[in-house]
Amino acid sequence: MDAQFGRYWVAATISSFGTAVTTVAMPVLVIQQLDASSLSVGVVNAAQFVPYAVLGLVAGVYADRWRRRRILVWSSLGRAATLAAVPVLWAFGALEIWSLVVLLLAFGGCSVFAFAATQSLLPRLVPRNRLVPANARLDQSDAAAQTLGPALGGGLVGLLGAPVAVAVDAVSYLVDTVLNAGLRVDDSPTRAAGERHLGREIQEGVRWTYRHPTLAPLAVSTHVWFVAHAAGFTALSVVALRGMGLSALVFGLLVATGGIASLVGATTAPIVGRRLGTGRAIVATRSVYPVGWILVAVAPDVPGGVVLLGGALVLQGLAMGVENANDTGYWQTVTPDSLLGRANATRRSVNRSAGALGAVLGGIALTALDDRSALLAIAAVSVVSAVIAARSPLRAVRLA
Repeated sequence: MDAQFGRYWVAATISSFGTAVTTVAMPVLVIQQLDASSLSVGVVNAAQFVPYAVLGLVAGVYADRWRRRRILVWSSLGRAATLAAVPVLWAFGALEIWSLVVLLLAFGGCSVFAFAATQSLLPRLVPRNRLVPANARLDQSDAAAQTLGPALGGGLVGLLGAPVAVAVDAVSYLVDTVLNAGLRVDDSPTRAAGERHLGREIQEGVRWTYRHPTLAPLAVSTHVWFVAHAAGFTALSVVALRGMGLSALVFGLLVATGGIASLVGATTAPIVGRRLGTGRAIVATRSVYPVGWILVAVAPDVPGGVVLLGGALVLQGLAMGVENANDTGYWQTVTPDSLLGRANATRRSVNRSAGALGAVLGGIALTALDDRSALLAIAAVSVVSAVIAARSPLRAVRLA
């Protein structure tokens, strides 16, 4: 891995730490300081995902048309500005659920373009036969951020308050902007200007994603996973912070346990992929998630419930760490560069839309059902995701 990938990795690591802080600060801000209802918690969680449904396919087209480094720079500046507005509005007593939703919609709009570009730029920085190790290294730093960031976030929330903790994430995106602006990489578009037609280009990305014999079931399985995961995290936040009455610091430490497990999983991802095969590794990890949600469902009140919540996050962290590098590396390996932006944006657009749906459904389920029944329903949806992957040709995939 050369110096340019190293710079890219540092930028990703810093922004990951900021995001991990916000992962703790945002639920505390919404649930404890804005006193939102369970449904409002779901709406806030969904807000940053909604732009993927509106802009995702278009962002993919422009990630293949434009220079991807520039997209990263401008989208990071946009995310920094929207997050910085949270503590400013709070300081003036103007932060409400609706204004937070507006800011998160803007944040999500910037993220749509950022993620379409970032996964498409990586194959320009490293050879394709090194994509799984490169993604594993990125996942390791992300997992390290998830380990230390939530604990740091919990401490910052307790010391300075949730709005100020969110400002830390804004600063991380400014640093990310500077580092990505200095990347030296040939990111010239491979598609000639005369071949451009927005509707046709969108169709090409959709066809590649949903007509491919192995990518299609992998994409659908992931969409279902996002519904379950977003609903589950909404439920987990409410159960931990409201049902069990855990402090922001304890909640942050719980989330950090998942980060530690994800770091272990990411470290072993290339080995697991080689031993089991890429497809079987993905199928195996998809089978672990339902167990985690069942553990949350049966968790009693504190202190025993905290142990089960931690166990659930460890299982899911391990699964995510192993899965993500193999999943992403496979997509980047088999997809032509000229389609990477659109393929990445297509699946991420639907993934995040599924996440928005899942977050809202999680809030509705917690309102209509008791916590245990809602979480068991979430586990059942997670089982569907695993079955789709297991019954597809994906299980036979093995990268060289």
